[in-house]
Amino acid sequence: MSRNLLILCVFCVYFFFGKHNVLAQNETSQKQEITLKQPPYLKAGDTVAIVAPAGILKNRKAEIDRAKALLKQWGLHTEVGKHVFNQGNHFAGTDDERCEDFQKALDNPKIKAIWCARGGYGSARILDKLNWTAFKQNPKWVIGYSDITAIHNQVHNLGVQSLHAMMCTSLQDDASTIKETIETFKTALFGKPLNYTLKGSSYNKSGSVIAPVVGGNLTIMHTMLGSETSIDTSGKILFIEEIGEYKYHIDRMLQSLKRAGYFNHCKGVIIGDMTKIKKNTTPWGTSIEQLILDVLSEYKFPIAFNMPAGHEKDNRALVLGKSIELNVSKKQTTIFFK
Repeated sequence: MSRNLLILCVFCVYFFFGKHNVLAQNETSQKQEITLKQPPYLKAGDTVAIVAPAGILKNRKAEIDRAKALLKQWGLHTEVGKHVFNQGNHFAGTDDERCEDFQKALDNPKIKAIWCARGGYGSARILDKLNWTAFKQNPKWVIGYSDITAIHNQVHNLGVQSLHAMMCTSLQDDASTIKETIETFKTALFGKPLNYTLKGSSYNKSGSVIAPVVGGNLTIMHTMLGSETSIDTSGKILFIEEIGEYKYHIDRMLQSLKRAGYFNHCKGVIIGDMTKIKKNTTPWGTSIEQLILDVLSEYKFPIAFNMPAGHEKDNRALVLGKSIELNVSKKQTTIFFK
């Protein structure tokens, strides 16, 4: 092989492989630095849409009325979706009906926030039916948790923050028993400072980091794997909560996220409520905390337990997509929204 031909071959190898790798690394770095857009915080006189993208609201009118009263107390107006009280088998109306209500809320410039009435199951069934054009031009807050994680993921992939917080059906409980749930929801919605000091845990993995927090319900994130709605956790802190699963189910889902690369470039993990864990005939053998630590044992990022967010009465609000300062020790964890 001539010297000139050898030089040409080396150049081609660099151009097609070396250069590609450099570009890929730069693209990844740039992707990690993206800050999600913050919708305008609410103020007195704004309007909130109440919609039901998932489970049925049979005999739940009282909770919707309480939700409207709460918003009125805060100086806000309410528009309730046309199909909220419909029934389509398991769901609050057919897929098209639930989609219609959500789409109208997305497109109406008067609506400043979309509050999901309840979770359950069904949000994923309407995701691909929704047109997000108007939302991308004028972002607004999407509020909810549990099954609404599917919508949060979609919103985050569009580059917009959202609010993991109580839903209308949370008001089935006496307001006096969910004071923190309501107050932190209001605080986040109106853009007031939101900070938490969590009780410590011997399972905590110490460390400090500043990064956006994303995530939600583990089952829903697991369901989104392989789709366009699966979120990118690179450079972010992942929040996880769950209800009604066996420990081996939780391990299986975490292993799936792990194999999909969710933790490879993650900056930290916050564990919310793990509610109503089922007992299997064959005992798992460790606590849920140790199960999580075992899955994540090879990673160096901080891990915080005892975040009161999820399916318990004390369900504190989290602004998903917003940067937080996370400081974790065995004695306590502090979270400061930036």
